[in-house]
Amino acid sequence: MRYLLPTLPLIALLAACDSGPTFTEAEPGEHLSAGEATVTKTDHNAFSLPLANLSPSRRLDFSVGNSFFRNPWVIAPASTDARDGLGPLFNTNACQNCHIKDGRGHPPGPDAKQAVSMLVRLSVPAGEADDLTQSGLLPEPHYGGQFQDAAIPGIEPEGRVRVDYEPVVMTFADGHEVSLRKPKLTFSNLAYGEMHPATLFSARIAPPVIGLGLLESISDKDLLAHADPEDDDGDGISGRANLVWDRATETTRIGRFGWKAGQPSLRQQNAEAFANDMGLTSHLVPTDSCAPSQTECLALPHGGVPEVSDSILDNVTFYTRNLAVPARRNVGDPQVLAGKTLFFQANCQGCHVPSYTTAAEAAEPELANQTIRPYTDLLLHDMGPGLADGRPEFLANGQEWRTPPLWGIGLTEAVNGHTQLLHDGRARNLMEAILWHDGEAAASRDQVLSFDAEQRAALLAFLNSL
Repeated sequence: MRYLLPTLPLIALLAACDSGPTFTEAEPGEHLSAGEATVTKTDHNAFSLPLANLSPSRRLDFSVGNSFFRNPWVIAPASTDARDGLGPLFNTNACQNCHIKDGRGHPPGPDAKQAVSMLVRLSVPAGEADDLTQSGLLPEPHYGGQFQDAAIPGIEPEGRVRVDYEPVVMTFADGHEVSLRKPKLTFSNLAYGEMHPATLFSARIAPPVIGLGLLESISDKDLLAHADPEDDDGDGISGRANLVWDRATETTRIGRFGWKAGQPSLRQQNAEAFANDMGLTSHLVPTDSCAPSQTECLALPHGGVPEVSDSILDNVTFYTRNLAVPARRNVGDPQVLAGKTLFFQANCQGCHVPSYTTAAEAAEPELANQTIRPYTDLLLHDMGPGLADGRPEFLANGQEWRTPPLWGIGLTEAVNGHTQLLHDGRARNLMEAILWHDGEAAASRDQVLSFDAEQRAALLAFLNSL
């Protein structure tokens, strides 16, 4: 498959790229992506540090949370009763296995027995009579809402998933070609019967967990200030908030975590991950990974009720809430500034909003009143059919995705040893990720397709500085 730049005259495209701000020097404090909470380490441990302004005594709490995030859970019953109850069906046995070094996961290779840091969400289309207020979707009847390719001894994993790719060629105005890869999922060894013929699938790699507490501390008012669901300003961008079920308050709230902004808080995000990824119950999410029809799975021993105590969930939430964001590099470099100019001229900041000031009423005092630069609006945007999974989640439709934060993206290779990006890891580098943009981002992508080699290098230099 080939994609050619639309036949808009090159002069018109270059003229469009001349609009917008021009940056000749760094903004004051621009290197401090997380304000006073920013850390300066930029090596392979850059994503695993506590907020720079976290007090020594609270760093002890951070370390306790880190131990529950990093260390594996075991099968029940076990002498390690604080960490038992894994499964019976699961994707991995530790949070860190997916969020490798607190960073980004990746899709499985062709010979992998387990996907590990990539999971596949499942659902079936809802009918008019179905009430999705609390769930957001209907799970697949035999395999539930997530495909588990691992299991404890004595029970069969749900099966295996393989990812293959077909090429999609994109061509720049100067003739430079980039071959993208479009994923195709194949399931085999299904242990619990055939899936529903209308099953919807969505592959998801684990995103980095840096700066989550700061994102949680952005006020709803500031997020909604960037929403434009009817595109009233006519710029082609119509971001909207997802409204999702908050288990703790039993109300509907703005979603801000997950690839489709399906979770309203870090605590719920963590509880859902314990349940879906590791088969561990909590008071917030009291059901495990067994689907109702998987009777053998339901009959196996568990690790207590609940398996994840409120204390452990609090510790993990404190840890994920206080993971720091590393400082930017080379913010005053002329090539980086030229790339920043191109980023704005292509209107990338229309979704990747550069900065906010966190609310005064944050969950932790260190998170409050910080000027942060995450480059996201945390809103849903239609990204076109190429990236679509066809799978709704609360208000998000099958072509909508939450704008992912860009802070730290230039350190992905240093931390994780790869640069596989987007929700399913299909993009092997930043430029491929840009070229997959469509829908509301089509105009921005087409401007990037007009860039010459020097401009492309400048844009990538800017993104790698984040």
